[in-house]
Amino acid sequence: MTVRLAVPEDAGAMLEIYGPIVRETAISFETEVPGLKDFRGRIEKYHLHAPWLACEAEGRLAGYAYATRYRERLAYQWSVECTVYVHDRLRGQGVGALLYRNLLHALRMQGYCNAYAAITLPNPASVRLHEAQGFRSIGVYEGVGYKLGGWHDVGWWGLRLQEQPARPEPPRPPGEALTAMEWEAS
Repeated sequence: MTVRLAVPEDAGAMLEIYGPIVRETAISFETEVPGLKDFRGRIEKYHLHAPWLACEAEGRLAGYAYATRYRERLAYQWSVECTVYVHDRLRGQGVGALLYRNLLHALRMQGYCNAYAAITLPNPASVRLHEAQGFRSIGVYEGVGYKLGGWHDVGWWGLRLQEQPARPEPPRPPGEALTAMEWEAS
């Protein structure tokens, strides 16, 4: 398996993974599968602040992971919300862990201090994946979303990526941080 930066041309393969999740589960609270143009736009937009990674196995997209701003207000700029999606045939084979290790490493290099993940409950596989990466449960929004005929809780997990400096510099853009020699070496 190889991990690389995603490109907008990956959107179609990513939608093959994401579409069934939207249509058939409450894992994502989207109720309609986004169109190809919209999804490509997401990749381009999110790359402005944090990496969007793709994992390939045997020449096919196995999964993807990305981080978005946690909130828009400037005081939150050192925090991100992370997510990972893995092709249903490859779940439990280490794809999610590989993606998260690389994503979290990149976020540290950029200067982010906190990563958060929202998990629709119950989802023991996602909880295990996040906790294996060092995330810890920090709370639950009870009955926060209605999808597929039922109300769903969302658990929040948090991870301190690095110590919080007294006077932090803004996180570096992905293009600057991810071309650094230490990213290539990793």
